[in-house]
Amino acid sequence: MLTISNLSFRFGKRVLFDDVNIKFTPGNCYGIIGANGAGKSTFLKILSGEMDAPQGNISMDPGERMAVLKQNHFEFDNEEVLKTVIMGHKTLYDIMVEKDAIYAKTDFSDADGLRVGELEALFAEMDGWNAESDAAGLLSALGIKEDKHYKLMKELTGKEKVRVLLAQALFGNPDILLLDEPTNDLDVETVMWLENFLADFKNTVIVVSHDRHFLDAVCTHIADIDRQKVQLFSGNYTFWYESSQLALKQIGDKNKKLDDKRKELQTFIERFSANASKSKQATARKKLLDKLTLDEIKPSSRRYPYIHFEQERDAGDQILEIEDLAYAQDGNTFFKQVNISMRRGDKVGVISRNPLAITCFFRILAGEITASSGAFKFGSTITHAYLPNNNEAYFTTTYNLIDWLRQYSNDKDETFIRGFLGRMLFSGEETLKGANVLSGGEKVRCMISRMMLQQANFLILDEPTNHLDLESITAFNNALKNYKGSLMFTSHDHEFMESVCNRIIELTPSGIIDRLCTYDEYITNEQIKSIREDMYAVKV
Repeated sequence: MLTISNLSFRFGKRVLFDDVNIKFTPGNCYGIIGANGAGKSTFLKILSGEMDAPQGNISMDPGERMAVLKQNHFEFDNEEVLKTVIMGHKTLYDIMVEKDAIYAKTDFSDADGLRVGELEALFAEMDGWNAESDAAGLLSALGIKEDKHYKLMKELTGKEKVRVLLAQALFGNPDILLLDEPTNDLDVETVMWLENFLADFKNTVIVVSHDRHFLDAVCTHIADIDRQKVQLFSGNYTFWYESSQLALKQIGDKNKKLDDKRKELQTFIERFSANASKSKQATARKKLLDKLTLDEIKPSSRRYPYIHFEQERDAGDQILEIEDLAYAQDGNTFFKQVNISMRRGDKVGVISRNPLAITCFFRILAGEITASSGAFKFGSTITHAYLPNNNEAYFTTTYNLIDWLRQYSNDKDETFIRGFLGRMLFSGEETLKGANVLSGGEKVRCMISRMMLQQANFLILDEPTNHLDLESITAFNNALKNYKGSLMFTSHDHEFMESVCNRIIELTPSGIIDRLCTYDEYITNEQIKSIREDMYAVKV
């Protein structure tokens, strides 16, 4: 168990959290959430001991071990991959090193014999004889093939290093596991494996993630950093979000009687509890949500942007026709034989094992680059808007945000422009920021404002959730679900894909797979899995 007592932390005059008292108990997974800058990563660093808290106490039960997902991808560059994983259990690894050093001596003394006997006993007690096979199993499950287990870390790609460091954190059954954005750079199959691993994990997990589906799949509790406090809620992220929104609605409805409010909230809790108890996900095996008291449900103070995409005109029957489109670069075929007929209302999730293939495909449709062969044609009623993955070219100017957005608006009135910026949470002096000094998330919010102004009936979105916080992701997700036009998009956000798509198209070097289904249906269908492997196995 991890106990936090009277914890306070501040940067200068700004208080991140004050007088925090929480117990993180075994068998539960806690999702740490909060607005950008609320202190999520700082909180994890304090729990791990990487940062000292000026006030308060962090304590573990005697004999317990904590493991932390490392963020420095170069820390172990000169170590073997398999050894790097085992180093996650420092005590076991130190025993192995000392034991091997003694055995390597040419003048083996009686004292060495006694010491190595002690070490062997400890080694066996920690199941050290299975360390290498357990580490290898974790690596293989995370997609690191056996031929790379004895390579140096510096020989791996950045994405492979992420997986090795994740294996390091998971290795040896730690009592307390701290994970900061563990799904970054993982493909969907590996994320699903991690979800299942954590669902079966018997100890304590504390995780920060912007992946709502992941938080829903693994979390039994949400720890919300808000109003300078850290408050625990039973249930997963979706339950926290919906109950918080309901509480906010009730507070805003001043004319409603208290008894009516209580009944409405109680009905919501019972409905959600019934759904969660039938779920196959991690929350099903934990405390029933219907044990919640009404006092636990409180509104969040966080602000959500207002995102709404209108169409200047409705689309006709002809949306988009693509014939034998192909793209290759430097001898590498990204995709070919792409034949797609878009229908009105199609919301297509585009996936590929090569993300660059999707970016090139979208850039061709947006008119930024030319296909190697083939053709495409939008219908005569179609106007399209494009949100690129890399938006740097739009922000080289020193224009303030008002003048930046005015470039893309037919209505040049400052009040009108400020209104659009206000929807995306830019107000007051923030609107006078230079476009070239914005953060990644601020740039994406500006690009969304630009898209809303275009009033297009066909949207093309390349990783639209990159750099966004959970509040912006949720608002964007809801806007796309309500959008009446057609769209093509790709996203590493599972919930985004599952809740928006009604059609999945996968680009491969040997053709496409096109299915009318949800994202979850696509990635779990065994027949489609077999087709995918065959498509990628073809030599081109």
